[in-house]
Amino acid sequence: MSNNVSLELIKTLRERTGAGMMECKKALLETNGDIEAAVEAMRIRGQAVAAKKAGRTAAEGLIIIKLTSDGRTAAICEINCETDFTAGNENFNQFAEKITEIVLDHTANTVEALLDLNYDGQATVEEARKSLVAKTGENIQIHRLALLNSNEKISYYVHNGRIGAVVHTQNANDVLGKDLAMQIVASNPIVVNPIDVPEALIAKEHEIFSEQAKASGKPANIIEKMIEGRMDKFRNEISLTGQPFVKDPSVTIKQLLEKANAKVISFIRFEVGEGIEKSSENFAEEVMKQVKANQN
Repeated sequence: MSNNVSLELIKTLRERTGAGMMECKKALLETNGDIEAAVEAMRIRGQAVAAKKAGRTAAEGLIIIKLTSDGRTAAICEINCETDFTAGNENFNQFAEKITEIVLDHTANTVEALLDLNYDGQATVEEARKSLVAKTGENIQIHRLALLNSNEKISYYVHNGRIGAVVHTQNANDVLGKDLAMQIVASNPIVVNPIDVPEALIAKEHEIFSEQAKASGKPANIIEKMIEGRMDKFRNEISLTGQPFVKDPSVTIKQLLEKANAKVISFIRFEVGEGIEKSSENFAEEVMKQVKANQN
């Protein structure tokens, strides 16, 4: 093994891999200055680190949205990490932005299809992900992605990188489109219209409301009206058009759309950490585990 490598060689390897100076120097020393062998060694090391960290919960991260130049196709992605510190890291941000660009450019419909795509001409998306795991020391995951296509311009809104929505409308101008996307982000509807609420969900809520109403001891005819009223309220609360407009609660989204002669066709909303079971492990216990691991 050579005892020294040039700064120029270290710099070249760093530019190719994005790794730290000491990591690059170590890899070059191990491979006697062979830069291609060093790149391969670093990838293998990154894969080993990624495999080791894969079981750790990654429930922080970013929601990224990108549109095609004509504004008629949108890609929305959730990229996860373990801490909000890494979520604000420049390398993680660049990775999340690049991933969403690739989804849009290749119209990737699944995470599985995305992982095999070219990332930067030198590595696949999966290889780039593993490299970032090695660099950040955290489990990095591409949790989910979606594409939305429209014959009109798509509107979108992202709040602090944590909640994002894309919305397909008809006859909505830019201001109304963004207001609708903000409404979806803020109020979290699950369907466009009250009539779209799934029957299974209606049946479940009806059963709950029925039991609550019966416990009131009121006459049967009153109970039926109570249930009907609460079900109507429930449908409106979880449907976009039934909700009050967040900027002016005296107006519903349905009334807002009617005034503009506009219509919402569909929407997609992502929130960081949705569907990811977060560990309830005590923080002090986690610290002790790390201390003991470092002692071994």
